[in-house]
Amino acid sequence: MSPQEKNTLRPAAFFDLDKTIIAKSSALAFSRPFYEGGLLTRRAVLRSAYAQFLFAIGGADHDQLEKMRAYLTQMVTGWDASVVRQVVSETLHEIIDPLVYDEAVDLIEQHHAAGRDVVIVSASGAEMVEPIGRLLGADHVVASQLVVENGKYSGDVAHYVYGPNKAKAMRRIADERGYDLSASFAYSDSETDAPMLEVVGHPFAVNPDRGLRKLAEERGWPILTFNRSVSLRSRLGLENRAAVVVLGIATVAAALVAITVIGRRKRPTRLLT
Repeated sequence: MSPQEKNTLRPAAFFDLDKTIIAKSSALAFSRPFYEGGLLTRRAVLRSAYAQFLFAIGGADHDQLEKMRAYLTQMVTGWDASVVRQVVSETLHEIIDPLVYDEAVDLIEQHHAAGRDVVIVSASGAEMVEPIGRLLGADHVVASQLVVENGKYSGDVAHYVYGPNKAKAMRRIADERGYDLSASFAYSDSETDAPMLEVVGHPFAVNPDRGLRKLAEERGWPILTFNRSVSLRSRLGLENRAAVVVLGIATVAAALVAITVIGRRKRPTRLLT
């Protein structure tokens, strides 16, 4: 890259989603409405609740997580994608609104005020993350793509935005959009997102797990604590709108657990490149 090209680049702000912008797993949060919509059994809901607990505390050993991943991946295969989209769109405000961190909304607004694009980079399904990103005012979203065949989930992953793949995706969008990564910002909660944080000049650990906290302390990365919830309707002036942004989703909670929760420990075996 020439010095002239370098001078035309601008910084951006990259955010992880789960436990960085919202307080829990975006996938697991929808377990109850999926159950009420007939997509999940009571037993599956209990397993999802357990997975949410593991996600919150960062616990469970590899064998437990691998068994859960295999079970959930098998369960979701063949589910009707249109039914899932309908259930999530009807419960978006109820489920997501209470989970958003006020501090994250503040940061998004501050970066926009400084002229920086905001990019959400998440291992969750794009059909879930993209509408949340639009609701939050994000300029771009990079998320995992799950395979749908004949309107049903196949259980395969077409594009997995996890771990080192997040950094690759950030480099790709930086090239496309003209971002200067050395002057950019990144925010995440997980040690698995270390590559995402390492690729920018201004990394921040948000509510970090034990591994990321240790890494941040070793490298002198700022550590942020987000703990204030906010109503997006109130914060973004949506009280009087007739409808909330419709949220689509390319998988159910079970499939996304395999990507976001269990995938933190081990990549899926049927990953397509």
